Amino acid sequence: MAYLRKEKETFEIAYPLDKVWASIQKTITNLDWETEQIDDVTHSIKVKTKAGFMSWSSELHIEALAADDNTTRVSALAETPVTTITSLVDFGRTRDRIEQFFGELAKQLAT
Repeated sequence: MAYLRKEKETFEIAYPLDKVWASIQKTITNLDWETEQIDDVTHSIKVKTKAGFMSWSSELHIEALAADDNTTRVSALAETPVTTITSLVDFGRTRDRIEQFFGELAKQLAT
């Protein structure tokens, strides 16, 4: 029996929306994740991560919103399908992928 393991994280970043949005797209490219859907108007993107040994790929829904002129709120919702067996070896992978995204985003914004 399969089910979805979901995790969500939101951060406020002290950069304007345009810079953050461009950095999000570079982050996805650097992580070698597949972009499934992108909307430049609403600043949302849906990506699929790589599958690992005994684990499924995750689907991330990322949104960026301007909190003010120099602050952007970025949220990432990750969903990973797991089965009873794969859930034993896949524990924490969904959270790791969100952390991987925000870690790489921080590197992109620092450059």
